[in-house]
Amino acid sequence: MPFVLVLDFTASIALGGKTRKHINWNELKPLLPFGAAGVILGVTLLINMPREPLLIGLGIFVLIFGVRNLLNIHGEATISRLWAIPAGLTGGTVGALFGTGGPPYIIYLSHRLKDKAELRATFSGLFTFEGGLRLVTFLATGLLLQDGMFTALLAALPVMALGLYLGHRAHIGISSLQMLKLIGVLLIGSGISLVWKAWG
Repeated sequence: MPFVLVLDFTASIALGGKTRKHINWNELKPLLPFGAAGVILGVTLLINMPREPLLIGLGIFVLIFGVRNLLNIHGEATISRLWAIPAGLTGGTVGALFGTGGPPYIIYLSHRLKDKAELRATFSGLFTFEGGLRLVTFLATGLLLQDGMFTALLAALPVMALGLYLGHRAHIGISSLQMLKLIGVLLIGSGISLVWKAWG
């Protein structure tokens, strides 16, 4: 989990340099305080909380929203900004517990932002801030100081760079509707992964 966090944070920094001008700060700002509160809560619960029920519940929730995006059966109306409260708290908590806080954030942002460039940039900017807080928290609690972490990161960086390049090329060539469907596919994959982790 700390390994995934470092990779996510590095990718967000790399992507942020190219997409910063597209960040919608009005959508980002409400998520940050609740995401930070969620991170603190998640780290506090990390050692003592039984994680399997939460993983299964979150996995099913993410699957449902993934199918809605993929089949384009969600409503076109923009959701209330008040949804930033549960999205931030859930994203921060789950991110700290499992390293998979992205689905709650992307579900919220994809129902607030219709422009694909704005959506990608705002999501990346959110991960830069929230991931940085998680890094500091994990470092303070010793969770980042694991044997073999540095070697594993060095091996993974070229793969991450290739993924960023391919993702950027795909982003250029697809429409906003196709982007939403791609998000649906990724959410379905994330949901299946969460349930699989719980059963494993």
